[in-house]
Amino acid sequence: MTTLEKVIRSCVAAGGKAFVPYIMAGDGGLDVLNDRLLFLQGIGVTAIEIGIPFSDPVADGEVIQQAGERALANGTTLRKVLDVLADRPVEVTVPLVLMTYLNPILAYGVADFVERCTEIGVRGLIIPDLPMEESGMLRSELKDCDIALIPLVSLTSPKTRVAEIVSHAQGFVYAVTVNGITGVRNSYGETLMEHLRRLREWSPVPVLAGFGISKPAQVLKLGAETDGVIVGSAIVDAFHRGDLKFIEELAGCDELKVIQ
Repeated sequence: MTTLEKVIRSCVAAGGKAFVPYIMAGDGGLDVLNDRLLFLQGIGVTAIEIGIPFSDPVADGEVIQQAGERALANGTTLRKVLDVLADRPVEVTVPLVLMTYLNPILAYGVADFVERCTEIGVRGLIIPDLPMEESGMLRSELKDCDIALIPLVSLTSPKTRVAEIVSHAQGFVYAVTVNGITGVRNSYGETLMEHLRRLREWSPVPVLAGFGISKPAQVLKLGAETDGVIVGSAIVDAFHRGDLKFIEELAGCDELKVIQ
């Protein structure tokens, strides 16, 4: 069992639900990245997903695309992000998960990338444009590492494919809650709730829901059917606006108390 899965299972076993915020590395400058990690850890998040800006994203909605553009304009690269994380304060102990696309990893070099992530203590990878069938090369490099390769499961995936995806899952399964890209949504239907319940039954690792979650009520509703939630666009937008209180409110939903 990976460290990331252990942390999430510990949180759930203690009666809580995992809360994983997404932030865009380099949005606001790389010099604020470690301060944001400390802030998020301080409000009790379970893990932190760190996005690597990429010029041709396939899953990011408008808010995260704009954050990525700001980060790229600031000169952010995968190598620079890893260097900053390597120098993060020793107080930052919450598991870190990188969300990036395949091309930056190939440009870095797969073996070198995995070695560097291991050195600096990255605990998970999310790569939206890496199909399960093409993941063998990366899995081979990760096989002896404590780095979970986290799969995404869409609403439209057939049952047989979902079963195959979750059989290879590490850390947690990222349950995509909408058809489309990231971004704020106003509501979720009962069909989604049934999908999440089934996915949780099938998955050997925790299931976390993500995409479109932006309100405390949504955190509670989706958290009730899963092991936790991932909040992206709303967190990125709040950091951009400097509204840290909003982030605290999302992470501190009383009925979904986050426990580390």
